[in-house]
Amino acid sequence: MDLAVIACIAAALAAAVHGYIFVLETLRWEEPGTRRVFGTSEQQAAQSKQLAANQGVYNLLLGVAALAGVVIIVAGARGAGLAVLLAATGIMLAAALYLVMSDRTKARAAVVQGFFPAIAVITGLVALGQAA
Repeated sequence: MDLAVIACIAAALAAAVHGYIFVLETLRWEEPGTRRVFGTSEQQAAQSKQLAANQGVYNLLLGVAALAGVVIIVAGARGAGLAVLLAATGIMLAAALYLVMSDRTKARAAVVQGFFPAIAVITGLVALGQAA
């Protein structure tokens, strides 16, 4: 199987996860379920709402960029699409690694945030190397 296909699937799944994170951080930040996920009190959520929304928009845009890479690959510009896909998923992976390195108690969240990007980066790099 072409590894670019696996990279595209992983990037699309990473985009979906980051889209869901956008919903939590931007649209549902102060809801009790979201506060439980992020471990914040009602007061902390109210005070950090703007920061969380800004972070949520970042997550959404990273997902959009990953999907743009997939679309570019499907349109036939494999090298350019892989470059965009790798940039977006590489940033996602770096953020997940930073999360777990800065707070080991966030390992589960880092795996959720970084698993699909890691698969996309690994398979995308190999696919890029095969195309050369």
